[in-house]
Amino acid sequence: MTVTFAARGDHHEIEEGSALAPKFGPDGLIPAVAADAASGKVLMMAWMDATALSATIETGEAHYYSRSRKAMWRKGESSGHVQRVREIRLDCDQDTVLLLVEQVGPGACHVGYETCFYRKVVQADGGVALETTGDKAYDPHAVYGEP
Repeated sequence: MTVTFAARGDHHEIEEGSALAPKFGPDGLIPAVAADAASGKVLMMAWMDATALSATIETGEAHYYSRSRKAMWRKGESSGHVQRVREIRLDCDQDTVLLLVEQVGPGACHVGYETCFYRKVVQADGGVALETTGDKAYDPHAVYGEP
């Protein structure tokens, strides 16, 4: 299967039509949120370019674009913690992707947590701080090696 994206039409076509016409930003990227298909828990947020979105649709596994490495990567290519895509959704403006995935392996976060959203903002000592909300799901050093 070869994925091609439709030209972006008027608001009605984009918001109500059936054509896949994602709106990539000036940098060629679109935000992509991955959530667990069974629980709905948000696992991570990353970026996709047209190639990564196409590869995700074609293979059924999540692919993203690394802004720091300036390259596409497949989730789990080094850790084995792949994301099998169960459903792909776009928001009303088609400028954000939602992947509903089956997370294979103990976590989506390269730091070792199940989700990249493992901290919450709390009030502390007249200011704010981040508080960890759970334990690590795996040892990232064992998976990725020493930093």
